[in-house]
Amino acid sequence: MSASEQRYPVLRTKVDTSGETFAQNREQNLASVAKLDQALAKSREGGGEKYVERHLGKGKLLPRQRIELLLDRDAHFLEIAPVAGHNVRGHATGASLVGGVGVVSGVECMISASEATVKGGAISELGVAKTMRLAEIAEQNRLPSISLMESAGADLPNQSKIFVPGGRGFRDLTRRSEARTPTVCLVFGSSTAGGAYVPGMSDYVVMVKEQAQVYLGGPPLVKMAIGEETTHEELGGAEMHSRVSGVSDYLAEDEVDAIRIGREIMAHLDWKKASAPTPREIEAPLYDPEDLLGIASPDIKVPFDAREVIARIVDGSRFSEFKPLYGSTLVCGWAHVHGHPVGILANNGILFTDSSNKGAQFIQLCNQSDVPLLYLQNITGFMVGTKVEQEGIIKAGAKLINAVSNSTVPAITIMMGASYGAGNYGMCGRAYEPRFLFTWPNHRIAVMGGKQLAGVLDLVKREAAAKKGLEVDEQQLNVAKQMIEGQVDNESDAFFASARLWDDGIIDPRDTRDVVGLCLSTTYNAPVAGTTSWGVFRH
Repeated sequence: MSASEQRYPVLRTKVDTSGETFAQNREQNLASVAKLDQALAKSREGGGEKYVERHLGKGKLLPRQRIELLLDRDAHFLEIAPVAGHNVRGHATGASLVGGVGVVSGVECMISASEATVKGGAISELGVAKTMRLAEIAEQNRLPSISLMESAGADLPNQSKIFVPGGRGFRDLTRRSEARTPTVCLVFGSSTAGGAYVPGMSDYVVMVKEQAQVYLGGPPLVKMAIGEETTHEELGGAEMHSRVSGVSDYLAEDEVDAIRIGREIMAHLDWKKASAPTPREIEAPLYDPEDLLGIASPDIKVPFDAREVIARIVDGSRFSEFKPLYGSTLVCGWAHVHGHPVGILANNGILFTDSSNKGAQFIQLCNQSDVPLLYLQNITGFMVGTKVEQEGIIKAGAKLINAVSNSTVPAITIMMGASYGAGNYGMCGRAYEPRFLFTWPNHRIAVMGGKQLAGVLDLVKREAAAKKGLEVDEQQLNVAKQMIEGQVDNESDAFFASARLWDDGIIDPRDTRDVVGLCLSTTYNAPVAGTTSWGVFRH
């Protein structure tokens, strides 16, 4: 072991894995993981057995089968937003699209595949949002992209929700090409209207013989618009586009051949990462990641020590803690995950003035040394009250949010419990554009807890009535209070949030180390450089 690895002390665990609390936490978290597994299984069903059988009956592969053949043998696939659309009216789980980061011919790529068994691969409102998120990840991390296309274009009955935001997808394709980040499109079936522009704007296009059909308007529309009688193959078949129009660069004999050509394209790119950390030995944590199920409390009101989580996700359970005697409710320090250096900020309670100042300083230090950041978020917010207001909690919180906002090293956020109020902002929530953001199934997110929010609204109504000299209807207020509390609790749920793409997916806590490692590896495709410029810090 090198001297650089030995300088990080080993975290010592205090977890009693035989205790009753551990067992209860584990049992409840396993139930949450089972719920996640059910949602993931639903996303793999596509449009259901009938439409899957119809698709396979045409000799076609399913989107996940195509991805599996495209990936290098035993390569990872970090799926993004797999439960988008789950239990959302009018949407399939997965939002009619499979997407994520995988390795093709040794290159980390952003891969997206149309789910043709759901409305012919037509893009839905959440499908547009998911497409935009995949594009954002590819752009931020300088990832070549591979699109596996078979799409009927926009979901026309919902065009008013799709048309305007959907245009960004084509803009993003051309911008990635301008940035010299390759875009590859393999067309396996009908790709009409908006679906036709994806191959049209990609750098490399492969079409499958007698399957791919790409046109802005199909034969019925052409006949209606200009009176021309034509066939699908004449209008937009793979042979025509490969021999006549030039929209296709390669004509594949079948789907497997198209995937072979796609892998060949990636191989000849000779793609290199823009940054690379110093190579080092990768050590497994000293403690079993399985313990995380017993450590994390399903009840967000019950705290748990963030160091116990860190000890189970970092290399060798080694962690160099920063300011260990100051600002104890925010744990900060340096570690490695799968050999990649990372600066960690982990909540260990509510944010106070000292912990906020500590976090801001730590973020600055990581930017000075070009070290990516990992936020382990379990936060109910910033402290309130006369004492902390006089201490300058607003200034300290603003300083932390300033640092989070202006930091330029890659940030990865894991929401492992509560995420309430401005605490979400101070710990790099979705609005602060972390490169990746994943959650645990026990995660809760809202402006504040349902009980607190309902109580605040109840007090406001009572004060308003008192000012007018009116009597309050206690029964009516209690009914309203219960309804609001129930609504907020439902909308705070991890599955509600992930279904609406407030994150990049819910993960099994036991997979956290591997997910963070994959994310860190992905970020090094782009330059990793910290900023030296910050907004004004109010002192």
